[in-house]
Amino acid sequence: MLFLRSLVFNLLFYVGTLVIMILLSPVFLLPRKWAYKVVPTWSYFNFFLLRYICNVNSEVKGWENIPEGGCIIAAKHQSAWETFALFPGLSNATFILKAELRKIPLFGWYIWKLKQIPVNRGRKGVALAQMSQKAKEAIAESRQIIIFPEGTRRPAGAEPKYKYGIVHLYKTLNCPVVPVALNSGVYWPRRRFFRLPGTITAQILPPIQPGLEPEVFLKTLTDKIETASNTLFDQAAEKTPDNFIVKEALAKRKLNSGNGENIN
Repeated sequence: MLFLRSLVFNLLFYVGTLVIMILLSPVFLLPRKWAYKVVPTWSYFNFFLLRYICNVNSEVKGWENIPEGGCIIAAKHQSAWETFALFPGLSNATFILKAELRKIPLFGWYIWKLKQIPVNRGRKGVALAQMSQKAKEAIAESRQIIIFPEGTRRPAGAEPKYKYGIVHLYKTLNCPVVPVALNSGVYWPRRRFFRLPGTITAQILPPIQPGLEPEVFLKTLTDKIETASNTLFDQAAEKTPDNFIVKEALAKRKLNSGNGENIN
């Protein structure tokens, strides 16, 4: 049954995404502020599929921690879930994403229309400069910039690997950074076919205000996200102890602990 549910979800997720993009393509003729209003449709569609096909609920807590005006939202990244789950609660968000996504037919057009921020990861110096300029424009427009500080998806329970880009943005933009913890990788594991029943939870934490030294900021951000994400993982492990992702992560944690490694 798990295989069948996952198969149906994966098919509908990709086919449904394509159909939604086609049906909503008239937004290319509208101003961007109106085009953005239809994006949550994709989020609600995916929530529906997760809930009624895979028995996966979705919840986002702490919306009150999103400040007024422009800010950076620094989210843990474990699955595709967080690429759409935050849209319904944000007024004008923009993602920092890899430039290759612009080459995907139709999807890339939406990236352009919604003025997302592409990053060419192969040219670090140039990429940082371009990202900074686009990010400044977004903050000036009071947009929320969503970034995944680790740059790519990490397995649930894995040790963190935060990159310099978030520090650079913090120094450059001089705006609040909102940490977001989550446990999506427990139920929507990266590079895995299965979607496992349970509740995916994201916790929006109080913002980190500008003005900290770079190393202090990075440590503060890492500690906040990892502590809260570990708590959400532990809660998921308690509720769904038979989840094989939970078992794998706990076994690895035990192994690393026995080897004297410190897993945050």
